[in-house]
Amino acid sequence: MFKIEGLDELQNKLDDFVNNAEALDGQHNVLVSGLLTDDFVSQHTSFSSADEMFTASGFKVETQEDFAAIPDADWDNYIRSISRFDGWQSMLGAAGQEWSKRKLGL
Repeated sequence: MFKIEGLDELQNKLDDFVNNAEALDGQHNVLVSGLLTDDFVSQHTSFSSADEMFTASGFKVETQEDFAAIPDADWDNYIRSISRFDGWQSMLGAAGQEWSKRKLGL
């Protein structure tokens, strides 16, 4: 007979994963600051934070209204110029995937 150790720990990790996955079901409102973490921004741009990236854009980005006033094409061009993303939605999508992985504990 073989004795297998660690199954309780594996079961606990699987239970945590399932609980985390269930918590992610549906739609979530996540602040941009929650998506564009310093790690994400520094991995995908030459900036160390989202604030630094916004400041360097040359656009006024102090409020949501400021950001909404920036023409989408201009902001997409900026994102393309500082990263390998096709535009803002592409960057947010990748950041959302990383956010989901963090929430799942991966």
